[in-house]
Amino acid sequence: MSVQHGRPPWGLAVGLVILDQLTKLLVKGFSIAGWTHPGLQPGQSIPVLGDWVRITFVENPGIAFGLPVGEGKVLLTLFSLGASIALGWYLGRLQGAHRWVQIAVALLFAGATGNFIDRAFYGVLYGEAPLLQGSVVDFIDVEFPDFTLFGRHYTRWPVFNIADACITIGVVMALLLHRHFPPVRRRRIPGT
Repeated sequence: MSVQHGRPPWGLAVGLVILDQLTKLLVKGFSIAGWTHPGLQPGQSIPVLGDWVRITFVENPGIAFGLPVGEGKVLLTLFSLGASIALGWYLGRLQGAHRWVQIAVALLFAGATGNFIDRAFYGVLYGEAPLLQGSVVDFIDVEFPDFTLFGRHYTRWPVFNIADACITIGVVMALLLHRHFPPVRRRRIPGT
């Protein structure tokens, strides 16, 4: 199977960040230049495919699956920023790498960046929390059989967003493609 190699897919990464933020703003609501979109009320749900898929507005103050972080919220936000920077740097170095590896890293970058924006700025923009202490907007609500994960029992799949989906898909791709990831090498400085 031939795999195209080329420039990293920055357009995909940026497009996914924009899509993630637009959908979150539509769900949460916004007011710009006198035009107001009310969004949904917290907990409000709109069926998309019956009870199987719904748009349900929830805000996640913690990490994945709604797990709490307690007093470490600023550290979590700074970790998200660091992950975004590191993934962006690595994506930039993947020139000529396996195309699916580039896509996996682009998805991870988009997901980390999308959720960082929520945590860093939404609290301030909506007057709900200080800088770096906002909550992530989740809205994709999928019915799923009951399961237990990390000692917590779930009667339905946790509500998530596009950034979360990017991270999940990117991690699965990275695990499947781990042999194709090029090593991170330092650039040689002339004269050393």
